[in-house]
Formats: sequence, structure tokens, C-alpha cells
Amino acid sequence: MQEAFYQPQDPSAAAAIASVSEDLALFDDWEDRYHYIVELGRKLPAFPAAWMQDAYRVAGCQSKVWLYAELHDGKLYLAGASDAAIVAGLVALLLRVYSGRTPEEILATDPGFLKQQGLLEALSTNRGNGVAAMVRRIQALARRALATEANAAAN
Repeated sequence: MQEAFYQPQDPSAAAAIASVSEDLALFDDWEDRYHYIVELGRKLPAFPAAWMQDAYRVAGCQSKVWLYAELHDGKLYLAGASDAAIVAGLVALLLRVYSGRTPEEILATDPGFLKQQGLLEALSTNRGNGVAAMVRRIQALARRALATEANAAAN
């Protein structure tokens, strides 16, 4: 598997959400959280230039965002990138929760954790819409992976 894919640090999406919550709680104000999120984006694995094409671009984002996924051993691994620092950090948060999970777990994980963390309210409306578009894309990739698994099992 390529190094571009985000490798899960937590055993489940729920554990990743709890870790994100704990990490964000360390900061007293949104400026510090903002810098933390930007730093997460800087630590994303390098995204191959060959994947920076329209087929992998997330529609509905103000910034350029790309998401790529591959299914390995029943788990969907995600890679992502953005041309905007804060958005790359938001991509990193989403990949921390969703990458390396089964398609079923991805679809069962409510993206409401972003709102519960106050992240969406702290963003501009356009950025909030972009995060929602990224989540929809990840869910679509998970549904596609389920369909691929079902087709493979039927053959």
C-alpha cells in the first residue's frame, strides 16, 4: 500500500473522535485550535501529483481538495490534500476518523462530531459547506467500496 494513505492511529472511528475531542480541548481559544488544525494538515502524507485530477477533486469546496481511496483487506484507506492550509488540516481530521475503517464503519460514523466540537461554527459558511462535501465524498467512496465487495462476492 502506498505511503500516501493515512494510517489509523486509533482502533476505531469512535476512538478517533474521542482523541480529536481530547486534542482540541487542550486549547483555550479558537486561534490556538486553528493553528493546531493547520499543523495537522502539514503532517498529512504526501499526496501524489498523479491523483491531483478532476476525478478525485471534491466538488463543493471553495479550495481545491482531492480525496483518493483504495480498499485493502476489507478496509478503506484514504489519502487527501488541499491547496489551503486550514482545509488540509480539516482533511487530516476527517482522515484520522475515517481512513483504515471498514466501509460499514465509515457509513455508521455520524459526521456530527464536527459540529459537536464546534468546528463548523468556527468556520466560514463556505468552509463548512466544503467540510460537508468532503464527508459526503468519503461516504460515497465507502458505498462504492461496499458495492465492489458485493460484486466480487457474487462472482
